[in-house]
Amino acid sequence: METKGNLFPETTAATEAAARPRHRATDARPGRSTDGEQPPRHDRAAAMPPLRPDVQARLEQAVLTIFSQSDFHKANIRDVAKHAGVSFSTIYKYYGSKERLVFAFVDVWLGHLTDRITDHLQGIEDLKEKLRKVLWLQLDYYERNPHLGRIIFMTLPMATWMADKTFQQKKMIHLYLDVLKNGQAQGILNPRVRAGVLLDFMLGLVQRTFVMWNQRGCQEHLAGQANVLFDMVWRGITNPEAP
Repeated sequence: METKGNLFPETTAATEAAARPRHRATDARPGRSTDGEQPPRHDRAAAMPPLRPDVQARLEQAVLTIFSQSDFHKANIRDVAKHAGVSFSTIYKYYGSKERLVFAFVDVWLGHLTDRITDHLQGIEDLKEKLRKVLWLQLDYYERNPHLGRIIFMTLPMATWMADKTFQQKKMIHLYLDVLKNGQAQGILNPRVRAGVLLDFMLGLVQRTFVMWNQRGCQEHLAGQANVLFDMVWRGITNPEAP
């Protein structure tokens, strides 16, 4: 299911965070942008006003379209500038490289998912239902926003992203780990496995499920698989010694 236009209309204002000046991400050679352009002489980290909402929206859509459909190493800022109708110099002034441009938007979009998870978990006391809801929310989010799923699961070079602080997604990870650790403390989840391993198990399932859903033409209802998948996950993470 492809979504047209701005994928996050209800939270467009929040994406202004992505328009703040960023330090330039570099490749293996210090001082070089992977787009092959020298940085402007002025200090890009200096305070600058946020981009206009309409410019931000065009950039958002351009990043989603280009980097979800193109080889990451072949796409560049000029492609984004042409698609968005925004000057190369403006994009470079705010982001410095295509890596920082993409990472900035991915950080905001995953922040929306984290906020959604936080909101939906309010009032759910049962551990099993909390984890079931989290899995459903992730699958539903990527089904609604397939361009984002393709970027973070398929086209974004993982080693490059892992070197950037936006990869950490501390708020989301801590939220997830708190639930898992609480389950271990209650004796419900397997205490012999680190909570981080349980987290990797669940997130790995989400990634693989999305990739194969995309490979098969996005014809099935991705979130509709949540209950079947969760039943398998639950059997794998529960305490084998629990009564």
